[in-house]
Order: sequence, then C-alpha cells, then structure tokens
Amino acid sequence: MKKFLIAFGLVAVVTGLGWASHAWSSLQIKARTAKFNEDVENLFIGLQKFKEVVGNYPLGGNAEVAKALQGHNGKNVIILVGRKNELNEKGEMLDPWGTPLRVYFSDNGVLIRSAGPNRRFDDSTAMDADDFIRSN
Repeated sequence: MKKFLIAFGLVAVVTGLGWASHAWSSLQIKARTAKFNEDVENLFIGLQKFKEVVGNYPLGGNAEVAKALQGHNGKNVIILVGRKNELNEKGEMLDPWGTPLRVYFSDNGVLIRSAGPNRRFDDSTAMDADDFIRSN
C-alpha cells in the first residue's frame, strides 16, 4: 500500500508539473500575441502618418522601413511608433518572439507578417502554422 501511495504521489506531481508548464506556456503566448497586436496597430498608425506627411509609404524591406520611420527619408521626418520597438543588428523590427517582421505595401494598404512562436514563416497549409498576418 505504501508503494502504491508513493507511485500515485509521483504521478500526481508529474501531472501537476506538466499542467503548470502548459498553463505557463499558454500565458506567455497570449501575452506575446497581445504585444504583437498592440505593436502592429502602432506600426499601422505610424506608417499611415508617414504616408500623409511624406506622400507615400516607405520603400524597401523591414530595415529600410525602420530607418525611414527614424527620419532617414526625403523629408527627414521622424515618425514615433508607440513604444520603442526592438531592432536586431541589421536594424530590422522584431516580433515579440525575436523574428524580423515582414512588411508588404500596396497602393492603399499594408500587410505585416510575423513568424509567430515557432519563429519560422510557414506555408498557410501547414498543420502547425502559427504565423500572424495583419493588414490595415
């Protein structure tokens, strides 16, 4: 009986640790997702303001967009985009998981893509795809 109680206790502890780990991971993902959504909304506002002041969206990829918002543009205008965004060594804006964002422009809109928690850009048909895609 004593061995049974010890075994049952160990199973309960392991199960509890597994549940706690899963709950913590879910909380982290929700917090980072909320941060991503807030950062993207601020970036949309900043890019729209940039277009209003400069006359068009910034040209180039992520690093060039970040530089343009920081004042490296034809009008030397600095556009503040919410809180200070994290940049990597290349000057690229990062998502909350540390992966550079992908920014795409059309004549009348912006699309921003994050690789998500798995830090890789997935094909949308992949079963484990967790990318975030937002457009204004």
